[in-house]
Amino acid sequence: AQYFSGNQLIVGSKPIAQAYSGHQFGHFNPQLGDGRAHLLGDITDKQGQSWDVQLKGSGTSFFSRQGDGRCALGPALREYMMSEAMFALGVPTTRCLAVVATGEAVYRERPLPGAVVTRIATSHIRVGTFQYFAARKDIESLKKLTSFAIERHFPQLKAAGSEALSGEQVVNFFAGVLNKQVPLVVSWLRVGFIHGVMNTDNTAISGETIDYGPCAMMNHYHSDTVFSSIDRNARYAFGNQSKIIQWNMARLADCLLPLVDEDEDIALIKITPLLQQFADDLQYRYFEMMVNKLGIAELAEGDIELVNDLLGIMTKMKLDYTQSFVSLAANLNQAEVDNVLAMKAAQQSDGESKKSSSETVNEIGNDQEQWQQWLSRWYVRIAADVSGAKDLMAKNNPLVIPRNHHVEAILASSQTSYLESGDLSDLQEFLTVIQQPYQQLTTTHAYQDAPSDGDESYHTFCGT
Repeated sequence: AQYFSGNQLIVGSKPIAQAYSGHQFGHFNPQLGDGRAHLLGDITDKQGQSWDVQLKGSGTSFFSRQGDGRCALGPALREYMMSEAMFALGVPTTRCLAVVATGEAVYRERPLPGAVVTRIATSHIRVGTFQYFAARKDIESLKKLTSFAIERHFPQLKAAGSEALSGEQVVNFFAGVLNKQVPLVVSWLRVGFIHGVMNTDNTAISGETIDYGPCAMMNHYHSDTVFSSIDRNARYAFGNQSKIIQWNMARLADCLLPLVDEDEDIALIKITPLLQQFADDLQYRYFEMMVNKLGIAELAEGDIELVNDLLGIMTKMKLDYTQSFVSLAANLNQAEVDNVLAMKAAQQSDGESKKSSSETVNEIGNDQEQWQQWLSRWYVRIAADVSGAKDLMAKNNPLVIPRNHHVEAILASSQTSYLESGDLSDLQEFLTVIQQPYQQLTTTHAYQDAPSDGDESYHTFCGT
């Protein structure tokens, strides 16, 4: 507790607050930085992986901007819950090693119990870290940062016996960063996660989810879903996240251009194709992920239409994103698929209309008929291996997610019970469930329900 509260330093630690810039909701701020966090240093595990150890809520720094540098217990526990849930869901993420209560009050609208979070990550280097030096035209520091990032995250790119940073290395480094962002964002979209504040200072080059302040989970499907109270123009809505990561990566490219080639036109020729490929990769991996959620192992002709038609139905009928896929898998059986195939064969032999499936779906007005029509198309697609489809769906569709109303309820009860008696049993039960999201535990059912009001009035805040 002494180490993780910052009261006692780990041997060899020289704490720093990191400087960075950032585009916040599209507007550039040349100087941000860790206003309430201190990086203690890094450690190497038994597998040779290096981990940053950072305290959050540990007091003022050079970048606090008149803030107190503290963190309340609620946001600290929220980050712990969300990062542990994301890790268990299979999403690349920073993690919380510990939350320590300080015993001191943190003053916001009212006095709140204070806490310190210990966060670990493969690094805390952000797109905004590169922007900090690029904005100052500090090319030497930019080179040092890039060299360090290569050594930390892409050591295979480091030329043997050479300390000089080449343009080719920088291009390969940028390609490596892009490749890490693809599984990150696709994983968010798979589980219905909305980051809420995808600023460039919250975009880690390691491809890990960082900053859980205003994040939320989607209930009924709609691509425009947004909960963050500070995202007034829905810039970071659920369906915009792929576009925003492309925009953020373009800002990183801006920073790296002078290191790629002194001639900006030549640098652009080398960098631009990578961004174009990145956009293609994101789209392909997204649809590949979506068909995996439907039990389809490989994308084939017609699958993108199948996915988009399903999402259209889910939007129209306000179907819950998580529950829909769980229900599809639970009700999938060979007998039903065989029955549908037999009916379709009979219809064709009777000479019934052979319009394309999409035309039929668009013409059907009744929601239930539309749903049944889609189910029929899906059954035909997976008929060759129904058992394999169920197995694939089980791996890609969580039974439970950290739903917003449950997260808020657990935070409220945990803070009250902790202050009264030190009891955190509600939190521990919730953690047990969300740390095993693909398994049906005895208490899983208690956290699977969608909110009765559909989260219509739910808003998240940055937590600072």
